[in-house]
Amino acid sequence: MKIKSALLSTVAAASGLFAIGATANAATVTVKAGDTVSKIARTHQTTISAIEKANHLKNVNLIFVGQKLSVNSKAAVSASSTTTPATNTTTPSTTTQNQSANTTQNNQAQASTTTTSNTNGADGSAKTWIANKESGGSYSARNGQYIGKYQLSAGYLNGDYSAANQERVANNYVNSRYGSWSAAKAHWESTGWY
Repeated sequence: MKIKSALLSTVAAASGLFAIGATANAATVTVKAGDTVSKIARTHQTTISAIEKANHLKNVNLIFVGQKLSVNSKAAVSASSTTTPATNTTTPSTTTQNQSANTTQNNQAQASTTTTSNTNGADGSAKTWIANKESGGSYSARNGQYIGKYQLSAGYLNGDYSAANQERVANNYVNSRYGSWSAAKAHWESTGWY
């Protein structure tokens, strides 16, 4: 019992140090149209999880234009890594979840690379440009009824939100509506959507 109590007090103390470091280095960001938590995390060199925790977000895929988010700077993330050895209490189930998440991200990246390689030159760069504008390149981004890397309507995806389906449906949508990703980009630049 004493060991458990000592371990819990060590974890609590380390968590307190992290909270102090994160507060001292926190920045506030106002959400703009087209922003996602993923995009904001990348811009501020932090993680989606850190933004989620700092703002007590119930759904990281649901943020609103004008919403103010606390974003930990790189210095705060570095400060937290110095406390990690003292709080190393990862359970086997957490490790399995992390490995599963990493596998999913790797599969999504491979699907993106495979599909992008089928889109050549200017169309490939236009496709990447649109994905970055729409979701910051995240297959898990959500904005109301719009889902994924290309922010397609849920109706287009028919319940299959996999990276491969998002790529396939986006290509079909752009080809049928605009004829090419370059034309879709030109439309996006003039209207703010494609």
